[in-house]
Amino acid sequence: MARYLLFLFVSSSILLWVSCKKQAEPGSTDEMLYNMAIARDNATWYKFDEAFLNKSAGSGHNYPFLRTWYNPTAAQHLDTTGKVAANASFADGALIVKELYSQAQEMERFAILYKDSDNADADDRGWVWGYVNGNGSVATSAADKGAICTGCHLQADNIDYMLMNKYFP
Repeated sequence: MARYLLFLFVSSSILLWVSCKKQAEPGSTDEMLYNMAIARDNATWYKFDEAFLNKSAGSGHNYPFLRTWYNPTAAQHLDTTGKVAANASFADGALIVKELYSQAQEMERFAILYKDSDNADADDRGWVWGYVNGNGSVATSAADKGAICTGCHLQADNIDYMLMNKYFP
């Protein structure tokens, strides 16, 4: 992720700095993930319900509400109640998007998992991790391969990194 720092000398004793996050580069993995997340092509919601869920106690995301959906490839691994099937192992092409919302229930950020073993930004399990703001700016680049995410997503009772069943049974 590219960030720019601008230092402004307001007076001889005051230093002001501003940091800006860069938009996803055209053609980048981050842009691809953002475009898939906003498209919601044939989305299937967790438990077949698109209602807002309150942030779970185990979440590292700093947003009070969320909704999670699956593309058709990922939805094949949902059981009859719309929860991730026990021992599921998602195939390449699976897309799982957690939409993170503010207190006013305004869309703020996408936490995205996309299974693509051949992608240069994929981790050792084949997942590409996206953390992109609702306006398309990159919060954490997919090039980081989920480094800030896997600490939580590898906790006990995860199903191929998924924790929805654990915190929203």
